[in-house]
Amino acid sequence: MDAYERIKHEFTNAPVLILPHFELPFKLYIDAACTQSLGPPLHHRQILDSEPREGVICYISRKLAYLEAMYGATQTECLCLVWPLEKLHYYLEGAVFKVYTEFTAFESLLNMNTTKRHIFRWQIAIQEYRGNM
Repeated sequence: MDAYERIKHEFTNAPVLILPHFELPFKLYIDAACTQSLGPPLHHRQILDSEPREGVICYISRKLAYLEAMYGATQTECLCLVWPLEKLHYYLEGAVFKVYTEFTAFESLLNMNTTKRHIFRWQIAIQEYRGNM
């Protein structure tokens, strides 16, 4: 297969987005390994072509602002959770979903006392979804 045909195949076949089923749980994959941008995809596991498999519902992304790029690992991971919750609220509000991350300190971050206002606002924003996470 020549290069043109391969590129044409890649652009026309994969990845295929699927429609959400709100009675099934969603999956949100977050990772703050990149220091320049955020890009968490929203996934779903459903029956496609008579076999259960995971598919992507939507991709969202944005570049980090100048000050956000200076955040430490903890703040960046927290931002990686808060921003998609705000952007995907029409999918996630009232729905059951699971967050997949390599960051293990989320529970302590959500329960810590802080004087930093932006972290406090993030804690409040995450609390709205905690019953469904």
